[in-house]
Amino acid sequence: MTSQRHHPHQLLGRSDQELAWFQRRSLMQAAALWIASGGWTAAHAQARSNIVELRGDVLRNGEPLTAQHTITANDRIETGPGSTAVFTVGNSAFMVRQNSRVALESETPTAARVLRVLSGAVASVWGKGADRQIVLPTATAGIRGTGVYAEVFPEQGMRGYFCNCYGTVDLAAGNESVVSQSSYHQAFWAEPAPRNGRLLTPAGAINHTDDELEFLAGLINQRTAWQVTGRKGTKDGSGGQATGAAYGPPGSKD
Repeated sequence: MTSQRHHPHQLLGRSDQELAWFQRRSLMQAAALWIASGGWTAAHAQARSNIVELRGDVLRNGEPLTAQHTITANDRIETGPGSTAVFTVGNSAFMVRQNSRVALESETPTAARVLRVLSGAVASVWGKGADRQIVLPTATAGIRGTGVYAEVFPEQGMRGYFCNCYGTVDLAAGNESVVSQSSYHQAFWAEPAPRNGRLLTPAGAINHTDDELEFLAGLINQRTAWQVTGRKGTKDGSGGQATGAAYGPPGSKD
């Protein structure tokens, strides 16, 4: 990732190797085959597997998950050490990191409406749709067509981390709420107890990269905000793109 000096990412309890999952040759081949065979639209129309790649031990509703299975919008996914799951549900794409527990909820099995991050971390890109939420133990985010990274830190009292990588998000914790409009990573801590009198506090961009969001967006025929505008920002968690600083050619690294 040669341009990290331009757009560095900060790590908190995770490694550079873990964030480089999208660079694996096996995954790139699987994703290319996935897209060539019609991607998420074909998976939905033909009722075939919506799993792009599984790595390591992954459980669905407490049972081992295989690449031949289909993940529905009412499944619970749990990853073990060194395990990841990359999949789509409807017009949304997800990557669940190792040692994570997440649950999808919806009235219909083919369109995720709620993503609950119980522990660990998940990056996701959501297609357009109303009444969608990401729920952490300490916060709830209403989303509509956005790229998001969310993580829960059990060792910090279930402290939540939420980055609106791009899009519009209604974020709430307790009696506090904020509308986040981001074009390049606006991030928040969702505190388990008030910190300086606040439950929602500003955060930097940690534990995820632009490349991950670009990869997930590509799975559902989308582009990130910075791919569309050709501009990135400082990745300090403020959410804005730089003025006068070009992003570079498509495919350039984070």
